[in-house]
Amino acid sequence: MQTIAFDIDADGIATLTIDVPGQSMNVIGPDFLADLDAAITRIASEEAVKGAVIASGKDSGFMAGMDLKYFGSMLASESGKRPAPAEIFDKVFVLNQLFRRLETCGKPVACAIEGTCVGGGFELALACHHRVMGDSPKTQLGLPEILIGLFPGGGGSQRLPRIVGVQAALLYMLQGKLLRPAEAAMMKVVDEVVPQGTAVATARQWVKTNPSASTQPWDQKGFKFPGGAGGFNPAFVQTMAGALPMTLKQTQRNMNAPIALLSAVYEGAILPFDRAIRVESKYFAKVAADPQAANMIRSLFVNKQAAERGARRPKDQPKAPTKKLAMLGAGMMGAGIATVAAQAGMEVVLFDRDLSYAQKGKAHVEDQLKKRLGKGMTPEKMAQTLARVTPTTDYAALAGADFVIEAVFEDAAIKAEVTKEVEQVLGADVIFGSNTSTLPITKLARAWSKPANFIGIHFFSPVEKMPLVEIILGQETGPAAIAKALDFVAQIKKTPIVVNDSRGFYTSRCFSTYVQEGVEMVAEGINPALIENAGRQLGMPVGPLAVGDEVSIELGHKIMVAAQKELGDAYVAQPSDAVMARMVDLGRLGRKSGKGWYDYPEAGKKHLWPGLADMFPRAPVQPDVDEVKERLLYRQLVECARCYEEGVLETPEDGDIGAIFGWGFAPWTGGPFSHMDTVGIGQVMAVLERLKDRHGDRFAPTVQLQDMAATGVTFYNPGSSRAAA
Repeated sequence: MQTIAFDIDADGIATLTIDVPGQSMNVIGPDFLADLDAAITRIASEEAVKGAVIASGKDSGFMAGMDLKYFGSMLASESGKRPAPAEIFDKVFVLNQLFRRLETCGKPVACAIEGTCVGGGFELALACHHRVMGDSPKTQLGLPEILIGLFPGGGGSQRLPRIVGVQAALLYMLQGKLLRPAEAAMMKVVDEVVPQGTAVATARQWVKTNPSASTQPWDQKGFKFPGGAGGFNPAFVQTMAGALPMTLKQTQRNMNAPIALLSAVYEGAILPFDRAIRVESKYFAKVAADPQAANMIRSLFVNKQAAERGARRPKDQPKAPTKKLAMLGAGMMGAGIATVAAQAGMEVVLFDRDLSYAQKGKAHVEDQLKKRLGKGMTPEKMAQTLARVTPTTDYAALAGADFVIEAVFEDAAIKAEVTKEVEQVLGADVIFGSNTSTLPITKLARAWSKPANFIGIHFFSPVEKMPLVEIILGQETGPAAIAKALDFVAQIKKTPIVVNDSRGFYTSRCFSTYVQEGVEMVAEGINPALIENAGRQLGMPVGPLAVGDEVSIELGHKIMVAAQKELGDAYVAQPSDAVMARMVDLGRLGRKSGKGWYDYPEAGKKHLWPGLADMFPRAPVQPDVDEVKERLLYRQLVECARCYEEGVLETPEDGDIGAIFGWGFAPWTGGPFSHMDTVGIGQVMAVLERLKDRHGDRFAPTVQLQDMAATGVTFYNPGSSRAAA
């Protein structure tokens, strides 16, 4: 066997050690399925085998889920078209059949979980008769498939409710929540938690002392779900009746997998187990057959992991980890960067012009670390981490830093002054990163005598929570700077994208169109509540006006004024410009001022400002919600397409990752480029032409989109090429 070592000890206990070659983590692929099939046959048929223990041969953990390359092959057919759900069912039900054979093999099977055990790996564990878990702060288990557009398809949606009850199981599966050892033991998801490194020995001892424990609870006569189940059980009916509307509200009816999961759990709970797993695979195949799942898997898992593993890193550059970071600016952004850098083990010199501001920045670091106490953070570790941060007002204290990140006020002159001061201390050979959201990197790099060593490194607020970092290349940025920035992002465990220079780069530029279109609709007299609800129904985290308040109306106005000044006659005015200026004149600057598109009373919930109706009288005829959603969506899509045509984006992968993790672009789409491919470039063109005729040139399709529609290529098609500039 290629993926499983099968060893039998003197007591007749077989140990199945999983070690999938060529993989950092054990995953389920065709070789593993064949080997597990053969191993189950041996356990069941060989008289010398009294029972079995399943363990991992990898330090990385027990097992993850399906090898997604293999899963992708399941969704392909010889004709080149996407296979029908019935065809996919035949492929995916194989896993369910194997796990069912394992738990009905007639002999006790225990699993020894050390480290990560998620997805299909956890479903394998659930099919075992006894689960032993090593106690480690890094160990976690669960069924997170919902986060990438799927749901548990290896029996997890049927076994977990039978172990912990329907309500608790749905809570974890619908949110993709993972469990730590103590929580898993409390919920009886695992039977024993033992000291790290002893799980195999403990599991072997259980098998030895329980030779007849080979029947799962749900296969025993009289079995009942914890908490009850069935159409006549009030608790079960109430749970399912409440779960559906809550899920529809949470997903805004955009996601396939959560609804399919609810259906599989509901139907499976009132059926015999062998029928229940067939129902699960039926719904799983239906979800897998829809492009939504493939798009989400590609962007949220495959491409995200590739980016984090250095897909855009220059291959010829040596590793360049940061040891001492010079963090310029101790505001919320700078303090946030200092926090994640210190947590990653770096020494951080936190510089600000005023020592009280620098100290306030360090206090922010301390506050963030306190929030993690008991969640992998100990008082001792917190003290060590905090000691790495040194607040200062002295440029000389930056000496010895091997990387600089600047996060001072968003003003080119101020940034240039600070940049020159730092170079006098460190010299131009050190890599300098500017955290700016809009100012062109090529221009900022003029203040550093070696522009090749100057790069943009755009973080998102709050830094501690936001997963994306946008790396921006100036016209002269060199490979050493790119490697240094990407190695830093890897150290702090964030997801990078790499884009080329332009005003607003990619994320800020495209995100702003969502807000602008919302503002323009307000000016047209469209009901603000309709606009906000449409944004959420589209799948965005919040409506365009609410997010405009969060980032500040005043900031958006300042960026617009700066762009007008910089570009002169080349600046293309937007209908939203005058509206934003008017709001600023009224002192309605956004949430920070307590009033913007919304009012923010000290006691009570925020609400849309009633004065909007007087300021922008309602149009007598209001659009329907689908029309508003279409405008909000396609205004973003066309700007993303422009960034790709202009070369700001070099890959659709960066575009999709950046959109979802940068500004919360509707995750169910897989990102703007995946969505355009799925809808069809021709259809995208038709909608944009219609919107352009009705609302103006901001919806005008790019030349590249026109070319793609004519030739039939797509963004993810290797034959796709940029339109000639």
